[in-house]
Amino acid sequence: MRSARRTAASLECSALTDLDQESGAARRAPSWTSPTYAVRAPLATWFQAEAEAAHTRYGSYRLLDIGCGDKPYEPFFAPHVSEYVGCDVVDNPHAQLKGPIEALPAEDASFDVVLCSQVLEHCEDPAAAVRELRRVVKPGGTVLASTHGVYVYHPSPHDRWRWTHEGLAYLFEQHADWSSLSVTPASGTGACVAMVLSVYLDLLVKRARVRALGKPFIAGMNRLAAALDRRVPMLSDPIPGALFANLHVKAVA
Repeated sequence: MRSARRTAASLECSALTDLDQESGAARRAPSWTSPTYAVRAPLATWFQAEAEAAHTRYGSYRLLDIGCGDKPYEPFFAPHVSEYVGCDVVDNPHAQLKGPIEALPAEDASFDVVLCSQVLEHCEDPAAAVRELRRVVKPGGTVLASTHGVYVYHPSPHDRWRWTHEGLAYLFEQHADWSSLSVTPASGTGACVAMVLSVYLDLLVKRARVRALGKPFIAGMNRLAAALDRRVPMLSDPIPGALFANLHVKAVA
């Protein structure tokens, strides 16, 4: 029995790791068949728009990507930046800097734009992380952060935190001074429910070794959820009863 449980846990961990290791191209243009479409698609759209908005505001700008991995979103920013600097907590050939978000190896006020994509849920001290985000961004510069509202447990190597929109705004407000701050749900309640169902369906079909059979059902759930959220705008509002897969923070120093 214990062996079966360990095997099941190993399969589940492997499947969730697959979701976190999608290629850069898949993250920039996620398919409807992605179990994490509710996170990936809005994040890509947001980053692409913000890359252009930052160019309008700053001209050619210096950018820090925290927890950069293989820099999946660099192509959105590359036409507009003077320098794209990656930072990771582990040895990473794509990163120019190595260190945790709570102690970034960067000088004060040294970047116009700071990206922090799906890092806060894994860090040890979110308050210290927010203080560091504020420290390294220039006066008038912009921090673009995203993190989960609702998501399955996915240690990498740890998975410690989830937020409501209210709690995430409170975290940023209490631990740094910003000239403006917005916290926006990335997608609606329908998309969030579809994501949770899709993740577990993907786990099930992977364990049954028929993963491809789940893709049409996942695509169908994602499309239906997107249509439902468009048709019922209230599902995308941060009201009691809402569920949001991901939250986007835009903080201007």
